[in-house]
Amino acid sequence: MPSYFELYRKSTLGIALTDSLDDLIQAGHITPQLAIQVLEQFDKSIALALSTKVKTKAVIKGNLRIYRFCDDVWTFTIKDPTFKFEHETATADKIKIVACNAKRTGE
Repeated sequence: MPSYFELYRKSTLGIALTDSLDDLIQAGHITPQLAIQVLEQFDKSIALALSTKVKTKAVIKGNLRIYRFCDDVWTFTIKDPTFKFEHETATADKIKIVACNAKRTGE
């Protein structure tokens, strides 16, 4: 059985889900075990959706400020990035990209 990373739990959607689950646990509507199952399903579903539904490609240009490789995870911090999509362009002050292998070592 493949394992899934918990990276997307730190996204806006993941934080909102975690906060809602915490509220439901505090109110006694669900158990902590059920909340864990929901988060595990979220990890699987978001990974599947991103790998099968998203087809748009982007080119990112900017100033690479920090890069790090630890435990099979790459982390990049880019200052003044410009994203070029098929029909539009977007910019930001700074972004952080976290990239992992699709399969963990030994799978």
